[in-house]
Amino acid sequence: MAMRKTPQPVPVHITELEMTAPPKQSLPVPINIQTAIMRVPEIPLPFYRFLYLQVGRRWHWVDRLRLNDEALTKTLHDKRNSVSVIYVNGAPAGFFELLQLDEDTVELSHFGMFEHALGLGLGKWFLLQTLYAAWSYNPKVVKVSTNNLDHPRALQLYQRFGFSPVSTRDDTLLPLSDKELSALSGLF
Repeated sequence: MAMRKTPQPVPVHITELEMTAPPKQSLPVPINIQTAIMRVPEIPLPFYRFLYLQVGRRWHWVDRLRLNDEALTKTLHDKRNSVSVIYVNGAPAGFFELLQLDEDTVELSHFGMFEHALGLGLGKWFLLQTLYAAWSYNPKVVKVSTNNLDHPRALQLYQRFGFSPVSTRDDTLLPLSDKELSALSGLF
């Protein structure tokens, strides 16, 4: 069995966006699909890691997977943080995570769907529900960031729903190593 090489840093171009007014549009729930969006207070760590990996694997999400239990618990169970899961036909199909940075600012820190839920016409509707949840905090601004490793239409979709780019920056991302992936597979 050949071992893969040690992961090399990948350049990432990050775009920070802000939204200063709630969305005005509405979208119907796609027909013939049962959906439910449920907030998960005190989310169990294995469930969160499962969601994060299922959504983020193809977009190179790594940060939360590298946190130990104590650090992840502190982050997720912070009273300013909330995680909500979308279920499609009874199965988890994605999640969003909001962080109330201060009285005036809410960050959409994570948003995405599982592969099995893509192509069902739910993405735009789910993002709109996410934005309604963010604006329920009555902030003055909702923030999100995306990057060139994200879904190819993510930036365009955020802008379509009212976000405007406010800054860009370059960084690097270190993909998960084989050892890290192996450790994660043992969790599920």
